[in-house]
Amino acid sequence: MNEAATVEPARSDRRLQALGLAVFLVGAASIAGILLGSAALITFYGWTPFTSIVTALRTDTAAVVAIGSMSAGLGAVAGGYVLYRRMPTKRSRERSIAGAVLGVQTLVLGAFFLWYRAETVERFTFHFFSFEKLEGYGGAFIRGAKNTMFLAVVGEAGGIVIGLLLAMLVISKRRSVRAPARVYINFFRGTPLLFQLIAGYTALIFGLGIGVSPLAAGALIFALNMGAYSAEVFRAGIQSVERGQLEAARSLGMTYVQSMRYAVVPQAVRRVIPPLMNEFVILIKDTSLIGVIGLTQAQFEIFAFARQGYSSTFNATFFTAAAVAYLAVTLPSIYLVNRLERRLRSGLVGVAG
Repeated sequence: MNEAATVEPARSDRRLQALGLAVFLVGAASIAGILLGSAALITFYGWTPFTSIVTALRTDTAAVVAIGSMSAGLGAVAGGYVLYRRMPTKRSRERSIAGAVLGVQTLVLGAFFLWYRAETVERFTFHFFSFEKLEGYGGAFIRGAKNTMFLAVVGEAGGIVIGLLLAMLVISKRRSVRAPARVYINFFRGTPLLFQLIAGYTALIFGLGIGVSPLAAGALIFALNMGAYSAEVFRAGIQSVERGQLEAARSLGMTYVQSMRYAVVPQAVRRVIPPLMNEFVILIKDTSLIGVIGLTQAQFEIFAFARQGYSSTFNATFFTAAAVAYLAVTLPSIYLVNRLERRLRSGLVGVAG
């Protein structure tokens, strides 16, 4: 009798866990249905010309896909609300909640989709998804991506070198050593990057009489700007290393410079890698500002290419292409930053501090 009484609750728990998994799968299927279903339908009709996209989204099939996905999403919401308190384990509760959340997202997305296909599909699609307008711009687009990466990589590399040197000055005990570095950092952090590009390029060309291309001037100014932010990152990283590390190195007979080089800075570098990579992602986007100092067509970066395309065609699809290009570069970088942060928290932090 006792054995039967034990088996029955176990079976009930397994059934509830299975229901929690079912709620999650239904929620995931609902949002996948509206996204992948719409994409598959457009692919069937064709992504070009833009009228093919309009035709695909206005078909009864598109409406059925949206309504069906919303129905499944509503079921996931109801199931998650009813079941999550009864779940026997934390994992099954999280599954039911996740399924309900995905269901809510499907309802919101489906409602927007139905409104979009009924009201603004033709006008919006023409202005932002006329991919046929991009034909013949492939070479310019690739060149723009290369120039964007050139500006970002040179700016980041130069900024790291400048920032590390400034950080060493800022942490000095002598005010006369700290003051110039602090003035530099406050200036570049306290003024807009747009101002720095215009004023810096003007100073190079007219003030100093240095004949330099806008692309090279932009890379230099990005490096100077990045140096100020990197300096604060390095300063925080160096000061986060226990002072006992420096004292231990000095007790072994090392000079201050040797102690910083061999004991403190290597540990600090591990800690500043994620924030430096975050700054790199920001810098990739900031390269779009270089257009204010004037670029030749061969020097166009991604946004300048998009702006020229829009000026030539009066169609904003070029901005859509630019957004995809920026995401293609920044999303892998963001993913790498997140992985590095997890590794540092789980393992390297123990080594570094």
